[in-house]
Amino acid sequence: MAKAKSKAQAKSEQAAVDEKLPQSMQPSRYVEKVSLVTGEVLDDPIQPQHLLVENHRDYHLADVQAGRFMSKLMETTRDEGKVRERMKEVREKGKRAAERIAKMLGKDPEKVSKALFGLKRKEYYFRYKKYPATEERIAAYIERKKKEARELFDRAHDEGLGIRFLLTGGTGFVGQEILWQAAHNDAFREVVVLIRPKEIRDRKTGELQRTITPGERGEALLDRLWLRKPEQRAKFRFVAGDVEQPRLGISDEDFETLRGTMTHVIHCAASVAFDDPYAKSFLANVTGTLNALTFSDGLQKDDKSPFVAHLGIETSYIHGRQVNDLAREDEVVFPRNFYNNYYELTKAMASIETENFMLREGLRVTQLCPAIVIGESRAGNNRGDTKVVNAPVNVFGRAHEALNQKKGNWSDRSKASVLARMACVFPGDPSAQINLIPVDWVACGILAALERPEAVGERIHLATDNRLKSEDMLQTVEQEVGVKVRLADPTMHRNVTLPVLTTVLAKLGQERLGNALEKLGTIFGGYSEWGQPIHEVGKDVRVLGMPENRPNTLHAFRMLCRHNRYVQEFGKVRDDDEISRREEIWWNFILDLEKQTATTAGAIEAGEFRRRLERHLDLETFTPRSVAS
Repeated sequence: MAKAKSKAQAKSEQAAVDEKLPQSMQPSRYVEKVSLVTGEVLDDPIQPQHLLVENHRDYHLADVQAGRFMSKLMETTRDEGKVRERMKEVREKGKRAAERIAKMLGKDPEKVSKALFGLKRKEYYFRYKKYPATEERIAAYIERKKKEARELFDRAHDEGLGIRFLLTGGTGFVGQEILWQAAHNDAFREVVVLIRPKEIRDRKTGELQRTITPGERGEALLDRLWLRKPEQRAKFRFVAGDVEQPRLGISDEDFETLRGTMTHVIHCAASVAFDDPYAKSFLANVTGTLNALTFSDGLQKDDKSPFVAHLGIETSYIHGRQVNDLAREDEVVFPRNFYNNYYELTKAMASIETENFMLREGLRVTQLCPAIVIGESRAGNNRGDTKVVNAPVNVFGRAHEALNQKKGNWSDRSKASVLARMACVFPGDPSAQINLIPVDWVACGILAALERPEAVGERIHLATDNRLKSEDMLQTVEQEVGVKVRLADPTMHRNVTLPVLTTVLAKLGQERLGNALEKLGTIFGGYSEWGQPIHEVGKDVRVLGMPENRPNTLHAFRMLCRHNRYVQEFGKVRDDDEISRREEIWWNFILDLEKQTATTAGAIEAGEFRRRLERHLDLETFTPRSVAS
């Protein structure tokens, strides 16, 4: 009970903070509340938490059981349309039963319905505010912007300038892959990376010991990307800046140089913390986007600038929990079932700002929207990333190690085994479809957009049409990691199992494990429930010219598991330089393996892959056996 009270108090305190947000950060800048009865816009205050699914879920036992029944029906019939119709029928029967009972008791039908079955009627809905122009005028306007972009792109090519772009977020997961691919493509003549100086302080006193300059950080980054050839390194320049500052925090001197050479800006910097509060997410994702747009607008309006277009990197989950509707590429509609977290919400707001900036200021922009990004498709390399999908795989991997622990006395081993089994639960519906996309496909799409002026004015999903189900992922984890993970109903797990589990773990002195499981349940439960949105794809091929066959998601996820197990040792290897050393050895091993077997590494069965790996590498030192001997 103390835990629940603490969480409720934290939620109340956060609500009080959100009420005092400055006008520039208010959700009402983007969203309006509309009466379902009259169709009028309501003048009610809109707080950030009102826009999250957790604020509207009904945790009534009957509602939970209905959800479980529908999940089982989906598992049996595999007919989503039929299941949705059945759900409507069940809810209608519940409402009619409540009305009859209310009439007998002389009570309010709405209150009886909510008390007995968890059913409640909404009297309003949310929608995004529309830009004040007709669709015809917007379409004609965008066509003019495409034509402008083509003319400027051709001019830069004819004058020998080529493609030269500034990149924000270059030290991030996606950003590093962009750098690596750009280094190996002659179409990209110069890459300027915005990077903050890094302060090194004494851990005890906090005293500043030294500052690592952007140039020093950049050179170290190129080393970790194995970019050793002088002609590759010559492409890159690193300038000091900060996306949360006006004009990206770029000095007058650097700006003077950039305005005469940059043809594009790629804004890739963002916060991918799914559990950040609204204000922090807004600052990183919306304010950062506005600063980048303003910077690009300054280049475009400069007569001396060869600027062609601005690329904004968003997420396909700007569409939130749409359910029933296809998440289309050409529009953002406020999701009927709200957003999972503030990351999704603020990225949607950033996308709206980007589109409005184009229509209002005339900035030529393209939006690229990746799904859930995982490691590189061929080898699973992820530059040391341990977030998103990597996190649960690492938890399950460490649980597997605990289950096979040989050290310590019988009591210690038994305790470790019990804790490991408690950790091997994942909140998810077996049929939930999860849209995973390898980072190399994402970077390829972003760079392709630089070469296609026709992408201006478009919103393009970098997602897949071969999505994985929760049950497929856990079957792969069992094959590759060796641990059997149990699926739990997300709602039941979140509201019943998880609170009990974390309480028990706290009493056993395992608060850290309890916190990790709570975080996984809170973050991933929303993405593995039944009825996830289906993201439309097609412009990646039609507009960007990418291959029609998108990456094999099952093989890519299998390589993610293998990479996390052997290269990262389930997150225990954290040093950037050591990760880089291991990933290069791993990459070369994968290339040799595919050459020998004439197949992709992800298609090789787990046991055979392990045997070949052990023949090639000493896993203790992670060195090729020819070197180790």
